[in-house]
Amino acid sequence: MSENDTHQSQFTGLILLSGDDAPGITQELFGTLAPFAISVLDIEQVVIRSRLILTILISLDRAHAQSIEEDLDQCAVRLGVDIATSFTDEPTASIAAKSGLVHVVALAQKLIPSAISSLASAIAQAGGNIERIHRSASFPLTAIEFLISGAPINDLRMSLAAVAKEVKVDIAVAPGGLARWARKLVVMDVDSTLIQQEVIDLLAKKHGVGEQVSVITESAMRGELDFEHSLRARVALLKGASASIIEDVKSEVTLTPGARTLIRTLQRLGHSVGLVSGGFSDVVFPIATELGIEHVRANRLEIIDGVITGNLLGTIIDRAGKASALRDFALSESVSIDQTVAIGDGANDLDMIAAAGLGIAFNAKPSVQAAADSSLNAPYLDSVLFMLGINREDIESADSSDALLKL
Repeated sequence: MSENDTHQSQFTGLILLSGDDAPGITQELFGTLAPFAISVLDIEQVVIRSRLILTILISLDRAHAQSIEEDLDQCAVRLGVDIATSFTDEPTASIAAKSGLVHVVALAQKLIPSAISSLASAIAQAGGNIERIHRSASFPLTAIEFLISGAPINDLRMSLAAVAKEVKVDIAVAPGGLARWARKLVVMDVDSTLIQQEVIDLLAKKHGVGEQVSVITESAMRGELDFEHSLRARVALLKGASASIIEDVKSEVTLTPGARTLIRTLQRLGHSVGLVSGGFSDVVFPIATELGIEHVRANRLEIIDGVITGNLLGTIIDRAGKASALRDFALSESVSIDQTVAIGDGANDLDMIAAAGLGIAFNAKPSVQAAADSSLNAPYLDSVLFMLGINREDIESADSSDALLKL
């Protein structure tokens, strides 16, 4: 844009219509405007609880402003709505589409006015202006999305992080543009993320060493113990257990609420999904097969003559191993690391979360939440979809269409 362009202006009119929604309102409004030499520059419409709000920005001949206003007043009477108009000279540059927009998604089981006020204040403190707000989900959480201009993304993240924790709202901050809709690789931890249990704890209980193993597991999850050493110590306590306990445990494992919806929706949209686990392949691989997931890495228990030996086979999948798996999966899928998403809950997930383009802490330990780009503190894994800009209505519509096709 040249310097002269920045000083150019045009005469514009802002039209605001509000009232009870009914068929034909938009047709009647634009029919009223049709006889005039008008260009539509912008338009936005929303209906909430059968109440319509429609805003239109037009450019027009200054000499027609009074006639347009009079005709719109008559239109309002015919439709039984309110129409307000405002005319002004507006710089051309201010009408142009804004660049560098940032999406902020806020999620909570109950969004209250004070929370939204605090978030809006944090956005303003970062230098941001709210261009648009809309609801993207009402179940199982309420999710609202803000479109922000004028604020650097890192400043927004920092400003919102402390406030979000204070008002108990989960936040995701993502750049706008085409990259938001690019094909992604989503890699998630298994124990206490994809599934609700810690598999090694279940195995230990079957073998009668549950208490000893749980103590080590909790300490390892908090990052107080080196993962490999803690894993080997826990597996050693399984020595002598019948391998049949693995089948027993597989029948007890339950997916986290929303896990199937998350994976089904990602796959439907052409995204790839991977699993990385510090747990065991005997349990993880069958889950992956059931869910149609091809990329999987997990630790391997040594079993001889139907007995768990207390040893592990091959390379240990620890913090570094999970991050390495993320990179390998991305390379295999030809997805840039910027378009990867990592989801986890424990210290063992920190390297993976740091390596990914978007790291999400899911019901995680404080150290993991502090390191992640975003945190989810609700027990619904499909809420990740809202953080990626996917709305609940589209998810349910696609599921309904699939169900009809199967009839």
